[in-house]
Amino acid sequence: MMARSNGAKKISALRRLPIGGGVILLLFILTAAFAPYIANQDPIRQDLAHTLAPPFWEEGGSKDHLLGTDNMGRDIFSRLVYGSRISLAVGFLSVLIGLIFGTWLGLVAGFFGGRLETLIMRITDMQLAMPFILLAITIIGAFGPSTMNVIIVLAIGLWPYYARMVRGEVLSVKQNEFVELAVIGGCGTFRLLFRHILPNITNTLIVMATLNFGMMIIFEGGLSFLGLGVRPPAPSWGGMLADGRAYLTVAWQLATFPGLAIMLVVLGTNLFGDWLRDTLDPKRKAY
Repeated sequence: MMARSNGAKKISALRRLPIGGGVILLLFILTAAFAPYIANQDPIRQDLAHTLAPPFWEEGGSKDHLLGTDNMGRDIFSRLVYGSRISLAVGFLSVLIGLIFGTWLGLVAGFFGGRLETLIMRITDMQLAMPFILLAITIIGAFGPSTMNVIIVLAIGLWPYYARMVRGEVLSVKQNEFVELAVIGGCGTFRLLFRHILPNITNTLIVMATLNFGMMIIFEGGLSFLGLGVRPPAPSWGGMLADGRAYLTVAWQLATFPGLAIMLVVLGTNLFGDWLRDTLDPKRKAY
């Protein structure tokens, strides 16, 4: 009985994890939405007289700069707050664009089949075979680093996964009897795709998009870290990590706080995505 009770407590704790993930994600979304009211400093204003200041709880710290300042004297807390806008926007828009484009191609390939399916799938395979970092260097090298170019690069790298997944789901769904009955009843192609087939794969798309959201934030941070992301001096978590790597031994806060922000957002997104997967998929059971 004691072992069963302990097991039940562990299960109950695990079931609360998705709620914590949703709370973390919601907090960052609210932070991004109300950034001008939360940040107490201009995120790009430099103060060279107060560079590498420690957090307020350490000796030499100040409540004017809660998490200290960077090598340019810019307030780290304010840059984290405004950086959440960039990271969340890049993650959301890149997933949205990749989702729409990939879903459309997957629907067409899976429903019509034949040469059109072969053409779309071969283009998808070619895209998947191209290293992501090479794609990023090519596009950003040609058009320059900017937030929009980062979104485009991430969306281009993401859509093939949706196309392949949707195509496989469509091949399975269109074999069901309700699809055959809709065809016999004279249902048009457009209505058949968006009224009968797409709703049956929406749950899978939602879960996949939720998990990809966190992955895109990591990729944005990686590109900014390599100098291929958001153009300075705009605050970016990846850019803050890149700036702080040269000062790890003298100013740990420069790299630690943006790294923690990325980790928490991705953790919250993954926990929430796992909960959605268990909730929306009737074939899975949450124990």
